[in-house]
Amino acid sequence: MTVTVVGIGGSVRPDSQSERALNAALAGAREAGAKVHAITGSSLSMPFYDPQLTERTDNALELVDALRTADGVILASPGYHGTISGLIKNALDYAEDLRGDDRPYLDGRAVGCIGIAYGWQATVTTLQALRSVVHALRGWPTPLGGAVNSAETQFETGGECADEKVANVLRAIGHQVVDFANRS
Repeated sequence: MTVTVVGIGGSVRPDSQSERALNAALAGAREAGAKVHAITGSSLSMPFYDPQLTERTDNALELVDALRTADGVILASPGYHGTISGLIKNALDYAEDLRGDDRPYLDGRAVGCIGIAYGWQATVTTLQALRSVVHALRGWPTPLGGAVNSAETQFETGGECADEKVANVLRAIGHQVVDFANRS
């Protein structure tokens, strides 16, 4: 069985540093044999989640369907004011639409988390916030998380990272998600 890993992240700015970090982690998942599906940039533009509304935009439907069928997930958020961006939080709020499923929310899924910000404080608190949200959604954060300080690390287009240590961590996150998905 081929594992499917859904990557969610970035900002509304196309090809942002957080989207590039996500792409690097997804490359690791691909190396480990997974089929990957990235939801980034303008695909994350959705109305604020409202559980009382039943109509969903095409972007919201794509996100919820991708999460529903995912064996594993990788999240990458820019650090805004010491935590995850509103864009990423809103996307994760849509996991509420999975509450009635046989596998509600992110239940039983391995989830790789990456926080990326300009400076260590926001980078680490963003990673910590992602891990907390994953726990609340019943997911299993991988043992290795990515804290990427964009003041020190830059990515090329497509996720190529000049810092070999950071590149190895991001690829390892992708590998861990696939490894844990194969075990469950």
